[in-house]
Amino acid sequence: MSNLADNSLVSAVEEAYSQKARSAAKSNYRLVGYEIAQSVGYRENDLKSIPSKSQLGVGCGSPVDAANLKDGEIVVDLGSGGGIDVLLAAQKVGPRGRAIGIDISPDMIALARQNATEKGFKPSQAAFVVASLIEPLPIRSNTVDCVLSNCVINLLPQGGKEGALKEVYRILKPGGRVILDDIVAKRQLPEEIRNDLTAYVNCISGSILIEEYKAVLQSAGFENVAFLETGNDLQAICSGVSGSCCSAKASSKPKYDVNALVGSYQITAIKALDASLVECDPASVLLRWWDAYPKVKSTPGSISREELASHMLGESKLGQIAVIDVRRDDRVGGHVRGSENWHAQTFYDELPLFLESHQNMDRVIFYCGSSSGRGPRCAGWYQDFVNEKGITSSTAYVLQDGVKAWLAEYKDEAGLVEF
Repeated sequence: MSNLADNSLVSAVEEAYSQKARSAAKSNYRLVGYEIAQSVGYRENDLKSIPSKSQLGVGCGSPVDAANLKDGEIVVDLGSGGGIDVLLAAQKVGPRGRAIGIDISPDMIALARQNATEKGFKPSQAAFVVASLIEPLPIRSNTVDCVLSNCVINLLPQGGKEGALKEVYRILKPGGRVILDDIVAKRQLPEEIRNDLTAYVNCISGSILIEEYKAVLQSAGFENVAFLETGNDLQAICSGVSGSCCSAKASSKPKYDVNALVGSYQITAIKALDASLVECDPASVLLRWWDAYPKVKSTPGSISREELASHMLGESKLGQIAVIDVRRDDRVGGHVRGSENWHAQTFYDELPLFLESHQNMDRVIFYCGSSSGRGPRCAGWYQDFVNEKGITSSTAYVLQDGVKAWLAEYKDEAGLVEF
């Protein structure tokens, strides 16, 4: 794309696919998405096993089938869309494994999370994270068994392609594998197509030659790079018909022979084995575990140590209260007497259960070590949840300065501290 800036390309792609997600959330994509998914290699039984709104018809292949996923493996899908490949992968890796989808569009991530909830998956098995593929991936190094992508790398600017594949290499375990279904240029594209923003969003003009693609993968460190032409009809897929792979942005039908310019390929490669490979806990793959959950909307108020201590000692009354410690391993160093322990990392998944026993509490007071991270986050999630339910009888608060300050001030007060 010689005359279009990288940020223009990224913005155009994000807006087009965000619009696709918003439209899908309001309508029934079963017919169009289902038919296109079948045409590029998805099996009927697999498609029927997942929510219809995960099938947006925005792929040019079927990478999960080729991935040979095993129980307990960790999988990352770049550009996960409505979640079709993540949900299929999650079924294969099971509850001991984890499938993580990454997408730049918050609307796509919201739709994918809804689909995962409908399927019955929690983020511990099928997680979706908002992140740009042209920036460092929010995944720890050497933790992933397999990386998938379906008709997405072609949508990245050239520098973004190179950076993304280097990041893929970084996050893969030694011996890990990558399966990319993508559109590849058969020859140098005409200048007018290369500079056509609609053709770019429609997966055509961002494609590169096999030789260039292979060089990018090898430069990133990959071995055994292979290209298999899948022969899908890109004239049909990229026709601009609503719901097709390359029609995230509504457009007119291309006036040129798409199949003469580009082809659909499945690209595979591996990261070399390393004897020092260490197994990774699926729960620790994300750099920030909370990325797998919705952002907090509310800003709960705070309660001072003095206010809570006065209530606990019977000197004043705050009404019916519950005190919630959201720490995990660090709880053993001492905690507010009588506080309940609900781990932050699983709190969002347990909100319906938590609400059953706390909705009649006037104040639900959350804390962590310093009440600057986990405590406010869980308090915000609870407040958002009660707001969504229309519940006004219970309000979330945060213990100011957290348990560290509480223990420092009240460590000798048996009525206020437990160890």
